[in-house]
Amino acid sequence: MFKGLITVLGFLICGMSFSFAAGGSSNDKDINFPISEATYIEMEKQEAEKTGKPLSLTQQLILRAKADPFNVVATLIFFFAVMHTFLAAKFNKMAHKYEHLHQYQVKNDTRVYVEGKEPVSLRATLFHFLGEIEAIFGIWLIPLLIALVIMEPNGMSTAAFYIDSRNYTEPVFVVIIMAIASSRPVIQMAEGCLRQVASIGKKTPAAWWLSILIIAPLLGSFITEPAAMTIAALLLGHQFYVLKPSAKFKYGTLGLLFVNISVGGTLTHFAAPPVLMVASKWHWNMPYMFTHFGWRAILGILIATAIYYVIFKREFAGLKGRAEELAAEKGNEPTPEPAPGWIIFVHMAFVAWTVLTLHHPAFFIGGFLFFLAFTMATQHHQYEIKLKGPLLVGFFLAGLVTHGGLQGWWISPVLTSLTEVPLFIGATVLTAFNDNAAITFLAAQVPAFNPDMFVGGQWISKTGDALAAAKGLEYAVVAGAVTGGGLTVIANAPNPAGQSILSKYFPDGISPIKLLLGALFPTIIMACCFMVLPH
Repeated sequence: MFKGLITVLGFLICGMSFSFAAGGSSNDKDINFPISEATYIEMEKQEAEKTGKPLSLTQQLILRAKADPFNVVATLIFFFAVMHTFLAAKFNKMAHKYEHLHQYQVKNDTRVYVEGKEPVSLRATLFHFLGEIEAIFGIWLIPLLIALVIMEPNGMSTAAFYIDSRNYTEPVFVVIIMAIASSRPVIQMAEGCLRQVASIGKKTPAAWWLSILIIAPLLGSFITEPAAMTIAALLLGHQFYVLKPSAKFKYGTLGLLFVNISVGGTLTHFAAPPVLMVASKWHWNMPYMFTHFGWRAILGILIATAIYYVIFKREFAGLKGRAEELAAEKGNEPTPEPAPGWIIFVHMAFVAWTVLTLHHPAFFIGGFLFFLAFTMATQHHQYEIKLKGPLLVGFFLAGLVTHGGLQGWWISPVLTSLTEVPLFIGATVLTAFNDNAAITFLAAQVPAFNPDMFVGGQWISKTGDALAAAKGLEYAVVAGAVTGGGLTVIANAPNPAGQSILSKYFPDGISPIKLLLGALFPTIIMACCFMVLPH
């Protein structure tokens, strides 16, 4: 049965590949997909003129759904993909169950297997694949593309045009920055710097925990959030998760990490993906970011981390004993020779180059190829560069970009219908089910959020109450997007990187519900810092 299914899928994928190749030759100028926000606004304006009154949110959504029924199908598929992420841990448990059952059957079975080949449980393999959270959005691209080909005119050409029109720079960037940031010299330098801070607390697990969760997220404003997440997750694995804390403590720390990283990149205008989407269009610079977002982010990180420290203070005592036992066991093991300073400098130069050229894939991909050559030449000072994790994270983000590009038809009118405080809450909630960068990108297309307006054939700056209203909406949507960035794995682009690195410390996989609960309190703290404090 499974072999037959795999064969059918194989032929289907091959057939779609040939069809895409054939369909890519049509004239792209004839394709209007997905329908632009400007087109929807014009349609709604015409409909309002017919009825003599503005359209309600429900009427807007119905009109947009009728304009292209594929909108509804794409959103349903996206909803199923999101629900799949919540079932990933359950699929992993089923995979382990079938694997244990299979091993028992092999051990007690008298059948003769082909010599030299290990019997494999196809059911266990299938459920393990379904439980691989990084593959989920890629899996659901198959029904999405099939529906797109069937429902849209010139189906193959439209699908090819849509894929070509997506911007996959961020997924590629995350793959490369993860690989560079997880290299031995970079981790060695980061660990050395944080060790100096942890030495204030005598390098106890509590001192390491506080240092990593406070300082690493703030570094995300300068080395980008994906790099900060990679470094923080690796160091938490070495200094905290390896000590086997309780499940409650593990999820609390993971949720706190995701929230801190999400807001920690807001000190500057170039490091956090949701800020990058709007900074240029809304004329935000570094002074604006720090005075409106940065100091609140720092305050929120300090408060949330301190409160979690107090909550789990008793458990730190047990972790300290385990850390001492682990240190005693490793006492006789030879200490790896640290990488020379010049190699660390070269690696940091590669990090800087990748960050500086993050909008230009040809430059940072070329730099990465030089990086790989350099690591081969200095192999005795390097870890093995493992690309499986970064590639899976990139695949996850690419799938999310593809699905997310088809959700603007309903997200945009929902955001437009809200005033400042409801908008903040709405952006926070929506972020849990869609990448926060997608939320802010869509907000940047909404005229009400724009500091400029199109009048008399030219763009002019808003003034007075109109400008104040636009600024309030801008602040609310971005603040909400970064506040909700830790609630789920899909809420913020760096989260899959952290999940990929730390998943080995969660035997049955990371539960989305427990992650949500772990991140909920820090999210509330951040919400208070961004919306209760005057801005």
